[in-house]
Amino acid sequence: MKSKVLLIYTGGTIGMMQDPQTGQLKPFDFKHLTQQIPELNKFDVELSAVSFEKPIDSSDMQPIIWVEIVEIIKKNYSKVDGFVILHGSDTMSYTASALSFMLENLNKPVILTGSQLPIGTIRTDGKENLITAIEIAAAKEKGKPIVSEVCIYFEYQLYRGNRTHKFNAEHFQAFQSPNYPVLVEAGVHLKYNLSALKKTDTKNLIVHTSLNPNIVILKLFPGITQNVVDSILNLANINAVILETFGSGNASTKKAFVDSIKKAVDRGIVILNVTQCNAGAVEQGKYETSAMLEKIGVIGGGDMTTEAAVAKLMYVLGTTNEKKKIVKLLKSDLRGEVSL
Repeated sequence: MKSKVLLIYTGGTIGMMQDPQTGQLKPFDFKHLTQQIPELNKFDVELSAVSFEKPIDSSDMQPIIWVEIVEIIKKNYSKVDGFVILHGSDTMSYTASALSFMLENLNKPVILTGSQLPIGTIRTDGKENLITAIEIAAAKEKGKPIVSEVCIYFEYQLYRGNRTHKFNAEHFQAFQSPNYPVLVEAGVHLKYNLSALKKTDTKNLIVHTSLNPNIVILKLFPGITQNVVDSILNLANINAVILETFGSGNASTKKAFVDSIKKAVDRGIVILNVTQCNAGAVEQGKYETSAMLEKIGVIGGGDMTTEAAVAKLMYVLGTTNEKKKIVKLLKSDLRGEVSL
């Protein structure tokens, strides 16, 4: 039987065509997808498509739209074998991370892809990205999907979604996964890294739609004033802070800074420590400058990306209000987002 793949178009550069009269870029009609990409007719795959009524620039992505996406997946989960989500690249890593937490016990591929150039331009990277994303989403072995997690496919590589970040706005190779190996490399053949892929889950899908966005990122830098630190830590209605620290989790040891962090923790604010570095991990206690964070109750984020930390905090805080449970979940590897 043919594999069935559902395309979900949310917006982004990949779905844009140039209007021959005005020269402006506008979304094309996905009902006529095979007219724009005739190569899709050669696939032994049954394609269907859902398009947002109003395509969204990824800079306008919000948790409420993540909920809309997972509701589409939930509605069609038993009808298709895989999903390909067309999405703007700027916030793709945030969306991929969020979907990984919202789709518990996922046992089908959910692959996000996009492009740096519109699909209607001659040199577009969109066609290859879309074609290969569909091929991977449809791929099975012994009747089961080879990939069964939320991923990003871009420029000949498939990544675990919650391990990625966009690092380049110019090149076609826009994404990196510095702390986790590539899942699939696309060359003459698709080379699957089976040892790195998540094992297919046999449990039923659980969809989580309760997210708490009351978080903030505090990125440290030499010369940051105490006033700025205090202003962020004392924002109204904030439940959690992502502390972007230096190197392996290091921060200032100045008394005023440490006292501010401790007061926030004592007030019940969850503080999650992630590194500013593109690769590597937070190791609280490795140096004196991070030992004090461990001592006052800051949670080490290991090798999580900032994007994954944002999504994980929204998910965890939307799941429970109990501090001990929150800490336990944040210190656990829930969806392959952190190395333990």
